[in-house]
Amino acid sequence: MTLTSLSYNKPGLSIQKNGPGATDNQIRDLQQDLRRLGYLRNCIDGKFGAGTELAVMALQYDLLHNAGKSFANDGLSPVRMIDYNKGRVLSITGIVDESLAGCMSDMLKDSRLPLLPKTENPKKENSFVIATIKNMSSLFVPAPYLTAIFKQESGLKHYNEPQKNDDDTYIVVGLDTNAAEKYVITSRGYGVGQYTLFHHPPTQKEVEDFMLDVTKNIQKGALELKEKFDHFVNGQTSGTQADDRIAEAGHTPLRLCMYAADDPLYMKNCKECAAKAGQKNIKEGTAVYEGSQITFTPTDYYKKASYLRVPIRKNIPCDWPYAARRYNGSGINSYHYQTKVLLNLLDPG
Repeated sequence: MTLTSLSYNKPGLSIQKNGPGATDNQIRDLQQDLRRLGYLRNCIDGKFGAGTELAVMALQYDLLHNAGKSFANDGLSPVRMIDYNKGRVLSITGIVDESLAGCMSDMLKDSRLPLLPKTENPKKENSFVIATIKNMSSLFVPAPYLTAIFKQESGLKHYNEPQKNDDDTYIVVGLDTNAAEKYVITSRGYGVGQYTLFHHPPTQKEVEDFMLDVTKNIQKGALELKEKFDHFVNGQTSGTQADDRIAEAGHTPLRLCMYAADDPLYMKNCKECAAKAGQKNIKEGTAVYEGSQITFTPTDYYKKASYLRVPIRKNIPCDWPYAARRYNGSGINSYHYQTKVLLNLLDPG
């Protein structure tokens, strides 16, 4: 396991937002370690901003509370973060001092604690994503929808492509936080498909499986989309339904595609189907479907609630738009998400 110089682990050094004393290199070292330990979303730029402060607070929370359990019963972590504390971190401050740096040093030395992967050439690695989706012979979901979903999830990137003065080439990670306490990370999505774990840290097998292997990451995303299609759309298999689908198509059998399975266009002509469905403009206050009490409003994740030229969902002759929304869950954010996916269909990038 590679250990950084921990240049920020100096007696008496205190690093915090808007605080003096730390050099650019010390903050970069800190950000790299927070990134590969799974607490920093992105950006290794030597600036201790709000994102770095939240990452430090999330780490401090775990040192006080993370006993290796899951937020959603998806298995235990290989180590308990609280075991690295040893009485050194007493509260959540967002400040990196000698005690917290000592905890991080112990983590980085422990071979049982897997670190998130990085690459030296993220653009090259990311260039394989779209071709992999299209060429997977076992793909049982429409590649255009999977591409549109992954564009929304990760920008079709498995590894971060840094901007100027940024050293971050680690795997793309999405952090879901607690609504009441923003620093409590409840789940993490990894890679191009943002395959989600509700425990932290991940196991070494999980790192080797869908983090280092982009194809497996894509396959897991495809499996999840198919699961949403089969069981979360019309309510006939699990009792769970998509309200928009029920309002617009009822409890009729699921519609895989308007084309027959032996047609070359089967589950491939999605962009054209979306284009032929007609378009509408959505503005703040628009009902998410006719008769719904839920309307498009800005949220923490979607600052704007207006969209132009959105394919008309109910005119698309399949049920993948509804499955795409359920890929993101439910509630108003899922309708923003679905809208973005439909727009991505027309412009896959």
